[in-house]
Amino acid sequence: MQHIFGDSVVTTLLLAMVLGMVLGLERFIAHKTAGMRTYTLISMGSALFIIISKMITEQIPSSIGYDYHIAAQIIAAAGFLGVGAIFNNGQRVSGITTASGMWVAAGIGMASGFGLYRLAIIATVLSLFTFVVLWLIEKQVRKMHLGKDEENSPL
Repeated sequence: MQHIFGDSVVTTLLLAMVLGMVLGLERFIAHKTAGMRTYTLISMGSALFIIISKMITEQIPSSIGYDYHIAAQIIAAAGFLGVGAIFNNGQRVSGITTASGMWVAAGIGMASGFGLYRLAIIATVLSLFTFVVLWLIEKQVRKMHLGKDEENSPL
């Protein structure tokens, strides 16, 4: 059984926190609404709820595995938070990438919570690739098709 101050619990929360911070830092640099604190809390909170689920399951002898209801609710809650980041300005919708990033940050936290550290790190790297590299590619494609650069900041 894991103890609250056991190394694996602390490591899990710290990893989820750092990975959330990395994603949030990119969003902060890109001048987006949700930044380091938001992404950190989403990722770390998701890991925390998975840890709680694991600890509860270990304390109940009759349980067969983890309580996956908690994991399902984390996914729904992350979607709810993401909706708050989406704005409709006339015919233009913005914030969808930020909302999607928040949803992925919850998944990264869940992966950390389940002890899938390598998966959490890989997902963070791929998310950064999506935020940074794909934005640069989209910017170039936009220039080629529209003949001008409509936006100077990442999506």
